[in-house]
Amino acid sequence: MKFEKLLITCGGTGGHFYPGLAIAKAMQKRGGQVKLLLAGIHAADQAKIALDQGVGSVILPVVPVPKKSPVRYLFGLAGGFFLCRREIKSFKPQALLGMGSFTSLPAILAARSRGVPLYLHDGNAKVGRANRMLSRFARFLAGAFPVVNPDGIRCPVYVTGMPVRQTLIDASGGLEKPAAVAELNKIYGTDLDPELPTVLIFGGSQGAAVFNAALPEGLLQLNSTDIQVLHLTGANKLESTLDSYRDAPFRRLVIEKTERMELFLAAADIVFSRSGGSTVAELTLFGRPAVLIPFPFAAEDHQRANAEYLAGADAGIVLDNYDLSPGRSRDLLADFLADRERWKKRGENAEMLARPAAADDLLEKIESDLA
Repeated sequence: MKFEKLLITCGGTGGHFYPGLAIAKAMQKRGGQVKLLLAGIHAADQAKIALDQGVGSVILPVVPVPKKSPVRYLFGLAGGFFLCRREIKSFKPQALLGMGSFTSLPAILAARSRGVPLYLHDGNAKVGRANRMLSRFARFLAGAFPVVNPDGIRCPVYVTGMPVRQTLIDASGGLEKPAAVAELNKIYGTDLDPELPTVLIFGGSQGAAVFNAALPEGLLQLNSTDIQVLHLTGANKLESTLDSYRDAPFRRLVIEKTERMELFLAAADIVFSRSGGSTVAELTLFGRPAVLIPFPFAAEDHQRANAEYLAGADAGIVLDNYDLSPGRSRDLLADFLADRERWKKRGENAEMLARPAAADDLLEKIESDLA
């Protein structure tokens, strides 16, 4: 059977949506037809992003947490279920791919009622509660990383990798540090030097107070001009972080966020970051060693398992959120400067874990299973 039509249900955060969008683009590149079923409070914004990239979508009713609003939950579930059934009848997909989250439930129930095969993808080493529960209905679950909790999963599991944006994949294969630094200087009017060891700091789209406070202070304590810094502060954190760097003797670029993450990753020699699934996958693509600080309030502490996956391959180190102090930051940065070869080797270890063909591998796995 030629695999030509796929529905993808994405809900909640960008960690579910962007991998789903990457798979949708890969499906189109193969000549197939694809549509996204979007749920959650960000669905309207995500639908616009998808449309800008030529991918159609359907926005489903919001399904709130059952404990908070059981009546609204039932109405949202029912509304989403019938909307998905209509979409399945009209689109006639050969498969439904769920990207995780309980917001996928209406689409999955509708697919089962129409006899459409279900497949799941999970973007973390620790498979989430929703995917564990829904796995009993799935033909298989594709993991971004080797799964650390397979006992709770009721279907076959394969590691296909984390799908990421094609722009990042393309850049990881050819964008060298000098070219990335030159482009950053052109865009931001900075005087970054491609010969200097470069530190990239980012705590996520909303920023992380501990990153924006401890790392600038640690860098100031280091008191070195033989280093430069790229720091993404997160929303509404720019002014306070700039103040922290006011007396810094080193070159730096401090901004809230970027749509050109490939430039920052290509320019960096070491990264301080959270350890969400997409972040870890991008670090491996670019072969960048990292100090990973898992978000301490992530569901079931899933970011820690992602970080430990890299650390287990000696591709980085894991640091608890409460351990990220100015003094600890200074010591880690001093170690990086004193032993560049060891950190470079960690980057090479990270690159060995990369799966740039993750989206295509997953689609091929589905096509093989449908045959």
